[in-house]
Amino acid sequence: MFSKILIANRGEIACRIIQTAHRMGIRCVAVYSDADANARHVAMADEAFHIGPAPSSESYLKADRIIEVAKKSGAQAIHPGYGFLSENTRFAEACETNNIVFIGPPSSAIAAMGSKSAAKAIMEKAGVPLVPGYHGDDQSPDTLRKGAEQCGFPLLLKAVAGGGGKGMRVVERMEDFDDALAAAKRESKNAFGNPDMLIERYLTQPRHVEIQVFCDRDGHGVYLAERDCSVQRRHQKVLEEAPAPGLSEETRKAMGEAAVKAAQAINYVGAGTVEFLYDVDGSFFFMEMNTRLQVEHPVTEMVTGQDLVEWQLKVAWGDPLPLEQAQVKTRGHALEARIYAEDPDQDFLPATGTLRYLSTPDENVHVRVDTGVTEGDEISIHYDPMIAKLIVWDETRDQAINRMVQALEHYRIAGVKTNIRFLHALADAQPFREAELTTGFIEDHRELLFPKSRLDLHKGLVLAAGFLLEQRKSREVVSTDPWSPFGRQNGWRMNSEYAQPMHLLVGEEVHELKILERDDRYQVMVGGSIYHLNCKLDDDSLQAVINGHRISVHGNLHNHQLVLFYEGDTFQCNVFRETFGAEELAGEGSLEAPMNGAIVAVQAKVGDQVTAGQTLVIMEAMKMEHAIKAPADGVVTDIFYAEGDQVSEGAELIAIETSDEEAA
Repeated sequence: MFSKILIANRGEIACRIIQTAHRMGIRCVAVYSDADANARHVAMADEAFHIGPAPSSESYLKADRIIEVAKKSGAQAIHPGYGFLSENTRFAEACETNNIVFIGPPSSAIAAMGSKSAAKAIMEKAGVPLVPGYHGDDQSPDTLRKGAEQCGFPLLLKAVAGGGGKGMRVVERMEDFDDALAAAKRESKNAFGNPDMLIERYLTQPRHVEIQVFCDRDGHGVYLAERDCSVQRRHQKVLEEAPAPGLSEETRKAMGEAAVKAAQAINYVGAGTVEFLYDVDGSFFFMEMNTRLQVEHPVTEMVTGQDLVEWQLKVAWGDPLPLEQAQVKTRGHALEARIYAEDPDQDFLPATGTLRYLSTPDENVHVRVDTGVTEGDEISIHYDPMIAKLIVWDETRDQAINRMVQALEHYRIAGVKTNIRFLHALADAQPFREAELTTGFIEDHRELLFPKSRLDLHKGLVLAAGFLLEQRKSREVVSTDPWSPFGRQNGWRMNSEYAQPMHLLVGEEVHELKILERDDRYQVMVGGSIYHLNCKLDDDSLQAVINGHRISVHGNLHNHQLVLFYEGDTFQCNVFRETFGAEELAGEGSLEAPMNGAIVAVQAKVGDQVTAGQTLVIMEAMKMEHAIKAPADGVVTDIFYAEGDQVSEGAELIAIETSDEEAA
């Protein structure tokens, strides 16, 4: 077995690989960019080498630099993880040329599956069922339009070299085809250096079911159950599970055997995933093959009891597969939720910031957390904003869902926006519990997935007041005269009773509370109502009783900003002081950058008449495009940035004079 390997990746997958390698007695070499000098994967590795600036194009995608580090460190093999260079044919070839084992398939297999159109031709020859569409080499607009007409609508434009939802567009009608094609080509070229497209018929109620396959150097192949990854947004997976609910044993067997046949058709070696679209009538169609370890591999590990990274290392060393097909068994049900720094209320806009507070659920036989960050780390613009993967297992699907809901309630993050509340609503939604799964699940159930807060405003304000008062009390310097009434916070005043005021800012509204303390209990007056509060703060946990209702919350206070966590939900407020002033708002008609990023295109000129909802600027951030639209009808008066410029969150990009302003 290898004595030393290099991990050509970062974040949670690098940490995941290191854990298994160390268990097997293998030393690990990490690589890191400027942004990752203090990252968790660097600290976990036995040694680490700096490879360049923060942008991945200047660090984690520098194949020659990584090969150089591998040779310098004496690493016998390189594990690419997923993303970055994991499916890069030239990198795999460079490893082979330099006598370094690439822990993945042969470069020829990567090349065969690297082009989605070429892959479909191979699968068609191997007898694997395909979705109708156009997969040809001719990329002229006329040919693609004809392919679209023959395919029929709705259709899916998909980057030939793509993955992770990049360079994909659903097109409902021919009138939208040209604009969608231009946007998909542009996004694909920026992400993969290749603008070529393929066209597929877009199934309206499909499920995304994929098969984990493994092959060794002797040509033996097995499949390790299936995963359902239907719950997606922007063609990116959000919640995955194994096994796929509702599949017959005959379908499982047929799909698994088709996946192994697909892998053997390209002389595959190592871990791979064959993805299928599963239709309501029970038919399934080959979609693509990912020639690497998948993000969602832990759910397969949880139901099979196998360590897939260990399998990768053994197969790469030359060992036969650890199990034959008849020996592969599954037990129970597992789910994985991807915890992202993003704002679901703003169309899942990626977020940046510092993880100033991070508390995760306890890990045990039922709960697993795969992460590459620790409290205090920064989520930057340079890499995918995934914070962690939360994986749960139990004997049945219903029990596993309950485990997921509970674990999400115990996952608490402050300092950056996350999708935890959204994931909690999703996992707990009745349609999900009843396995009404399609790739359109999120769009079909938006009202269920974006519920009102579990804490009403008044109760949130009272709990916030209790947290602040108890924390202040715990930090209070003991008076030199402990018997003096002036050293107490109970509102005592000579000849009168005084209710101390507290002002809390929620959103853009300031709420005034008046508080009396009597015998270690509080009376809180807010909005004309009186609440009797008894509470105790233990570290970050507040145990409270409000008008006889016992409730438990956790909280984090930072620079007058308080975040309370309750059953997967959050309540946020600021301790308001007049010196802060009112929140500065952008002028009506200005458009600001929603986050740090780069300008991809400016689609207006000074003097242009624009209409509400018209796209004026396209930004790229976190590897995704974001359209900045006109808030109202008006005339463009200023453009502050040009294509290619880097901009910071909140920067004014363009200004328009609205019709209302003109009338005034």
